[in-house]
Amino acid sequence: MATIASTSMTGSGSRVVTETTCGASDTFTFTSGDILLLKNGTASALTPNIVGANATTVPVGGVGSVDVSAGYDVPSIGVGAAVAIPLSTISGYLTGTIALTGADACVAQLLTL
Repeated sequence: MATIASTSMTGSGSRVVTETTCGASDTFTFTSGDILLLKNGTASALTPNIVGANATTVPVGGVGSVDVSAGYDVPSIGVGAAVAIPLSTISGYLTGTIALTGADACVAQLLTL
């Protein structure tokens, strides 16, 4: 289990972006405005899942409570493809220690704005 390190994007100019090669289960810390980048360098499509250990339900206006305990399933990432996930858009899933599973051998980058 690796911890996906974040790269601060504050300030001006360029910076070296930290990359983490994912294992079967990895963790990271969420800060509002973060963007998680996942690149699939494997020989088959991957469908990662992201969930916080304390994710249970979230209130949704006009709907009521929605169960988020199973986590957010990232749409399938094809061979050689990459996705960017603005984590604030899935923040209801990200309470407590956050686990990324199903991304074995993916390269992850966590950008903190």
